[in-house]
Amino acid sequence: MQVGEYTSLAFMLPAATFTGYAMGYLLDRWLGTPYLKVVFLLLGIAAGFVQLIRKVLRDAGGRENG
Repeated sequence: MQVGEYTSLAFMLPAATFTGYAMGYLLDRWLGTPYLKVVFLLLGIAAGFVQLIRKVLRDAGGRENG
């Protein structure tokens, strides 16, 4: 069961990165700015890593208690 959960992380990190970039790209086109895609790309990367860290800490805490 944990293999499936960790496999989903492998898809979540690129998905968060792509989503952040896509949102920034669309906002750049709509607002005529050149930098929002970079800002949202970094936010997407950060969101992916936050989810990764949460998952690892949750699993590490469960092993110590169980």
